[in-house]
Amino acid sequence: MIFEVKHLFEHLDKFNEANHLYVGYSGGLDSHVLVHAMVELVGKKKITALHVNHQLSPNSKIWQEHCEDICLELGVDIICKTVSIKNRGTGIEDAAREARYGIFEKLLKKNDLLILAHHADDQIETMLFRLFRGSGVKGMSGMPISRLLGKGELFRPLLPFFRRDLESYASANQINWIEDDSNLNIAFDRNFIRHKVIPTIKERWPNSSCQLNRSAKIFAESNFLIDVLAQKDFKTITEIFERVGWSISIDQLNSFEIIRQKNILRYWFNLHNLTLPSYAALDNVLNQIIGSKIDAEPIAYWDDLQLRRFNKKLYLLPFNFDDPNYSFKKKKGRVLLEKSPIKWDGLTQLILPDSSSLCVKQKIKGGLRMDFKKNLEIRFRSGGERCKPKGRSGSNTLKKLFQEYSLEPWLRNNIPLIYIDNRIAAVGDLWVCDEFCAEPDEYGIQLEWLYQ
Repeated sequence: MIFEVKHLFEHLDKFNEANHLYVGYSGGLDSHVLVHAMVELVGKKKITALHVNHQLSPNSKIWQEHCEDICLELGVDIICKTVSIKNRGTGIEDAAREARYGIFEKLLKKNDLLILAHHADDQIETMLFRLFRGSGVKGMSGMPISRLLGKGELFRPLLPFFRRDLESYASANQINWIEDDSNLNIAFDRNFIRHKVIPTIKERWPNSSCQLNRSAKIFAESNFLIDVLAQKDFKTITEIFERVGWSISIDQLNSFEIIRQKNILRYWFNLHNLTLPSYAALDNVLNQIIGSKIDAEPIAYWDDLQLRRFNKKLYLLPFNFDDPNYSFKKKKGRVLLEKSPIKWDGLTQLILPDSSSLCVKQKIKGGLRMDFKKNLEIRFRSGGERCKPKGRSGSNTLKKLFQEYSLEPWLRNNIPLIYIDNRIAAVGDLWVCDEFCAEPDEYGIQLEWLYQ
């Protein structure tokens, strides 16, 4: 089947409803055909080509200039972004993809549409690539025709067509394109699949391309049903938005079979747009986290995320709280917690070293006495601190009080201690110490400690 502009007519309403249309443009055959066809369909003024220069080839600058020249000929605006690729152990291909999609995500605004030129052959490569990585049903579904990306949407209208179909279009419209020489390097997994694995499969099963694409659709339907079941199961589980991250009841989770527990957890992570753990990591969660002794506080890690157990709840944390001396803001690196006192006026929001904040929520009867607010300073636990919360008969250690108040262990070294004249006046927003509490008929300040 030869690809023609008329094949995009069924998506015309979708294109017209978008605030802005971006077309990913590398300069290769697929993306050049897509840009050309989109110009024919909606007009040159309605689209913006988007080129990402990965700086991985000596020809990167030449390719960018080629894309700029083609867009000038077509009368299409183009945005060029340059990225630096850092291989974090998952391979240069994954690193380049992560950088590229990071650009896409930042660029897209609400109701924007990013159109990419992935086709049926790309779908087959993706399926085989994921198969060899041990992917499940979701992975074997291949690339969806559309999905949310950032504040906008990603759309792949060429998925039903093969590369040969696009080559015919290019020939008929005298389109010239860039050939990336790295696409011939079989040291890259996808290239090996493209040049070695797929030809061997086609030699044995000539119709395999159509069959594999049909399988992708079947897997997608199966994955839909799996998601429906997960959504149904998750509605029976109480999720709580915690000070940091989210929690669910372990008892409620344990009411399901193991296989459905895994499905629920994957749904939970996906619900918050977080990186999904591997199947091995999920097994670790179920065996080491949920299945450990009742008084244990086990931890599972992946990416910059944690799963922790505390007080019969399973916590999903988008931060790393391992080291008591450090706080990790997601994907932003380490921030050393200041141990020296931090001055505070008691009026304005105070951003703390771990990126949490302390502020005055409102004035209330009771609360922290306002006549002390000019002498406030913030400190953090160093060990041995004691205080007497309002209404208690005597003082106790913070360690003991945190246990009574069920403050999560990973927050105990980060909670701001409000000092007045070298004495603890309040502990975060948990309690005010007795001698610094306003009288019942006297207005004081209510503190709020937040992670955003």
